[in-house]
Amino acid sequence: MNTSQVASVFERCAAENRAALIAYLMAGDPSLADMPALLEAAAAGGADIIELGIPYSDPLADGPTIQAAAQRSLRAGTTFDGVLAMIGTLDRNRVAVPIIAFTYFNPVFVRGVERTARGLAAAGFAGTIIPDLPPEEAGGTADAFASNGVALTFLVAPTTPSERIPMIAERSSGFVYVVSRMGVTGAGQTLDGSVAALVDRLRPLTDKPLAVGFGVSTPEHARAIAAYADGVIVGSALIDRLSSAADKPAAVRELCAALALASSRDQIK
Repeated sequence: MNTSQVASVFERCAAENRAALIAYLMAGDPSLADMPALLEAAAAGGADIIELGIPYSDPLADGPTIQAAAQRSLRAGTTFDGVLAMIGTLDRNRVAVPIIAFTYFNPVFVRGVERTARGLAAAGFAGTIIPDLPPEEAGGTADAFASNGVALTFLVAPTTPSERIPMIAERSSGFVYVVSRMGVTGAGQTLDGSVAALVDRLRPLTDKPLAVGFGVSTPEHARAIAAYADGVIVGSALIDRLSSAADKPAAVRELCAALALASSRDQIK
């Protein structure tokens, strides 16, 4: 997988008149040994891209659900190298979708930017999201990731000034992550209607795909977002579902299937 394959997913989904479903899972929750089955389940359920969290002790952008998943993963002994090794052993015929790493800059800095970029590429990651890395300060990191064929996606928030958006979009590869609300991640009961206006504000400023995340948790949310965005990102709702399920792969597959169906614009009336 490489950066062009992330873009290709959005092109294919657009041709099929649907928004891409990006499913978030936390690596190592409940254990690294469980992850291949969960990743296969997400892909089988209809996830077009899988966003895989690499557990970190100070996850600034994550709400209680994903923070708890990260703590469970760390207690189970998950390491950055362990995640890379697990991804490298996946049967990519069964997980034939791009996988994007979600991490923070501290682990990248400690490991070394170039080493991290090479490791992600060698393992088979197509991209990464580093939410606490400002694009203005990402020059060397962006160059290292680009030279290794790993997409680097940046975030646009409701409070992002319009004059910064073209720069953020230009420096994002693969897609632009549109944050639906202020605050941290977490499954929401309602979706802030202002996110549609935010996407409309972004459209004239970039031709890159726009994927909406934070607070997206139900098929109804996915259906609403698919009407105006190119991608739907769901994380906390998946973590909640699998954490309480006896058959965790089945739970992931079923929720992804419902979300994927709802992300089709043919379902929008």
